[in-house]
Amino acid sequence: MNNRIHLIKVLLVLFITTTIKVSAQEAAPFFNEVQELSKKYDSIWDNTKETIIFTGSSSIRMWKNLPALFPKYQILNTGFGGSQASDLLYYLDDLVLKYNPKKVFIYEGDNDIFAKKKPKEVVLTTEQIIARIKQTDPTVTIVLLSTKPSLSRWKLRGKYKKLNRKLRRLTLKDESLAFVDVWTPMLDGKKVKNDIFISDGLHMNQKGYDLWYMAIKDFVNNP
Repeated sequence: MNNRIHLIKVLLVLFITTTIKVSAQEAAPFFNEVQELSKKYDSIWDNTKETIIFTGSSSIRMWKNLPALFPKYQILNTGFGGSQASDLLYYLDDLVLKYNPKKVFIYEGDNDIFAKKKPKEVVLTTEQIIARIKQTDPTVTIVLLSTKPSLSRWKLRGKYKKLNRKLRRLTLKDESLAFVDVWTPMLDGKKVKNDIFISDGLHMNQKGYDLWYMAIKDFVNNP
């Protein structure tokens, strides 16, 4: 009788623990969006082909024609809008690691600075992301995109430029890391270009993405 009661207690604890864990995951920011992305790519990903992943916040998510720009490669766009570096770290297994990528392009930091995080904090989280990816496969090439200038966040340009300098320095420590400057091509002299954004002044139109393509293409095509 005592054994039976003990077993019931153990099962009850397991049930409660599992329920709490699942509820916590579902309550996490971006949970539903990440699950949808994961479901989408699980159905079309070919594990016999080399994979290149673009991930990060909405500037990546809204780059809809990425696969068409690089038809020779299997490109997965796992960007999720509004994300910060800490969110990418949280969902790294679902969005990056399980697809065994050859290269990973990361755009984070834009929303972090807007959320008043310090550049140093963003870099520390980025280092954790890199370490997790390298732990899974040391041969992966990781390309960090600089934060972009924008009309709506231009007043924060000093902090963005400081973060970009730190990200660039981070990539100098390892030959398998690279840095892409998308900040400079989006400037007109000392001001940000006016005609490369949609109406919110934050997200890019096709002209903006054309600038990104020119900055990134060699990093995709080179071994």
